Amino acid sequence: MAQNSTREEIVRKGADLIHAQGFNATGIQQILDAAGIPKGSFYFYFKSKEDFGLTVIDYFRKFIQGMGDKYLQDAGIPPLKRLSRYFDAYYDHFEKMDLCRGCPIGNLTQEMSDLSEAFRAKIGEVYSGMQGCIEQLLTEARERGDISPDTDLAQVSQFIINSWEGAIMHMKLVKDTEPLVVFKNMIFERILK
Repeated sequence: MAQNSTREEIVRKGADLIHAQGFNATGIQQILDAAGIPKGSFYFYFKSKEDFGLTVIDYFRKFIQGMGDKYLQDAGIPPLKRLSRYFDAYYDHFEKMDLCRGCPIGNLTQEMSDLSEAFRAKIGEVYSGMQGCIEQLLTEARERGDISPDTDLAQVSQFIINSWEGAIMHMKLVKDTEPLVVFKNMIFERILK
């Protein structure tokens, strides 16, 4: 395995473990075993477990950006329809995972924000990126006359992200998609009406 592909495999397998069980519950040996990499290799690729964790956040960010690129960028579809399809795609994604795991960034926010300033800052960048993407869609929607011209786009986009993460947590708790359905109904039938 080439050096870059070995590093990527460690990140990919480690990200899957962290998503399933959390950062602190995932040991370096467990990551190396999952990746099929010899024990001494970890510190060849990463300075520390925290350095590895920050790389995993970037891995999750790429997934989120990929979802955004796929569902939010098609200018031929009205912006609110794109946003609705985006949430529908995540709904399907969570169902395929049997309503377990939830959002890896949300999970890491809860687990690590009070424990590591580096994690908190990097996760904050991901949240800001998600909020900015939604705010851009809302700007397009306002320009089209789809939402009120006096809508505070920054506050609404922040509310959407906060509500979405809360709905995902509740979904994990009750093992039911109803919180995601309620979220979507409130956003599209009440907030963005």
